[in-house]
Amino acid sequence: MTPTDRPALVAVAHGSRDPGALRTVTALLERVRALRPDLDVRLGHIEIDRPLLPDTLADLRGEAVVVPLLLGRGHHVKYDIPHTLASSGRHLTARVADPLGPHPLLAEALYGRLVEAGWDHDGPGGRGSGVVLAAAGSRDPESAVDTRRTARLLSERLGGVPVLPAYASGASPTVSEALDALAARGRRRVAIASYFTAPGRFATQSAARAPWIAAAPLGAHPAMAHLVLHRYAQALTHAPVLGDTALTSALVCV
Repeated sequence: MTPTDRPALVAVAHGSRDPGALRTVTALLERVRALRPDLDVRLGHIEIDRPLLPDTLADLRGEAVVVPLLLGRGHHVKYDIPHTLASSGRHLTARVADPLGPHPLLAEALYGRLVEAGWDHDGPGGRGSGVVLAAAGSRDPESAVDTRRTARLLSERLGGVPVLPAYASGASPTVSEALDALAARGRRRVAIASYFTAPGRFATQSAARAPWIAAAPLGAHPAMAHLVLHRYAQALTHAPVLGDTALTSALVCV
């Protein structure tokens, strides 16, 4: 397969009214391009920011791998992206990659952001430390399963420090409730790990609750760029090629 034969990588971001979100996602994809200059890397958004995913798909021909820059299963992964692909016409066949999470590379990026915020990576953590993994939240129970898995991976990366998942909307516990739960367990030095790809309202609100330090969103951390490419390669190997009929069938099954 020559470079021009390789399917395009279409990264799908959520979109945000925070102008920092588009800058952050753009920086992440620049890292991806630097790692794989042979790939045609495109960006599409589910809402708000441009380009929107339908416009990105309309400009492509042949094959593409759609990589959600989303951190778990939920409505956008299960419905919005398949629906958009099913409506894109017959000019394109696509494989859809898994969302970014859960994965050890995400735990590595979360760890890196905590260290940047002031976490003592040389210390043992101590009995007084804890982390709240602040996520957007979803009514889909599989999304919460994925977030809990990431919390366990981050706890392992931190040497056993307890990590509680919490949500800005759509699920419980809230960030405040998770902070209270850790305080009840005697954890007085508690950090907020930002389980968001890019800045936005929920990330800002979650960080504001931090009693100690709050990490930045995952953004263009090097581990994130490697994870995007891992999901792309994984989809090429395992995900079915979805043409117009297959996409429509997949949508019906959601």
